[in-house]
Amino acid sequence: MVYLLSILCAVLVVVNGILIMKIEGMRRAADEICQEIDARLGRDTNVGIDLTISDGKMRFLAAEIDRQMRRLRKEHIRYLQGDKELKEAVTNISHDLRTPLTAICGYMELLEQEEVSEKVQGYLAVVQERIDTLKQLTEELFRYSLVVSANQYEERESVNLNRALEESIAGYYGALKEAGITPRICIPEEKVMRQLNKAALSRILANVIGNAVKYSDGDLEITLSGDGCTVFRNHAKEMNQVLVERLFDRFYTVETGKNSTGLGLSIARALTEQMGGEICASYEEEYLVIEVKFCS
Repeated sequence: MVYLLSILCAVLVVVNGILIMKIEGMRRAADEICQEIDARLGRDTNVGIDLTISDGKMRFLAAEIDRQMRRLRKEHIRYLQGDKELKEAVTNISHDLRTPLTAICGYMELLEQEEVSEKVQGYLAVVQERIDTLKQLTEELFRYSLVVSANQYEERESVNLNRALEESIAGYYGALKEAGITPRICIPEEKVMRQLNKAALSRILANVIGNAVKYSDGDLEITLSGDGCTVFRNHAKEMNQVLVERLFDRFYTVETGKNSTGLGLSIARALTEQMGGEICASYEEEYLVIEVKFCS
């Protein structure tokens, strides 16, 4: 009996040792797979995942991950190509629209110099209004194409967010006054400095303030905090959470926004993310809240 127990114990020890070796091998294989995936995600390569162990299951897992990664890479390349083609198409379209639009504006100026009846003047006024809207859309489309396809905002410098915000608000003084909006502004005395592109920041703030002018019910609160977060808050009874969630979508427009083209906030988001910042919108108790944050 003692002899049999000794043999059984020896067998268990051997089996346990094999299992431990098997588990260690699988753990090593798992670590190798993680390292290989990390390395392949960091560079464009079609080299497969290579394991140092011969376990069939783990090698099958590595091969399957390899296959899925190649498929993902192909989809990513297709996405990049399609996105590039879309940007080029937008740029070309915006250029193509400018030429005939310029000609139309020229003929409209000639028509305004002619003697026409009051009824025709009314028609011309409607046409001019549509032309102005089309000009605005074309210009914003052109600007958007520049933002998403060019690297003109790569340069960084030390920017005072306090001053940049004050300048942007001052630039919209006329539009705010015309809309009957007297903004409540809260800017800290201490300087909030960030490494940003000044021109890009100016466009972001201008687009967000312009959005507030479109959708505000007559008020606007602007608050800059020391952590680099600027909050724009205004009443917007005609809005709702569904509409707010789509404000940053390209070409999406809200019917309550006059002459809205749906590009202003999309441009603001693209520029903010290019500089490592965050921008988001929410709807709280009939208030539209847009936050722009640049971490230190």
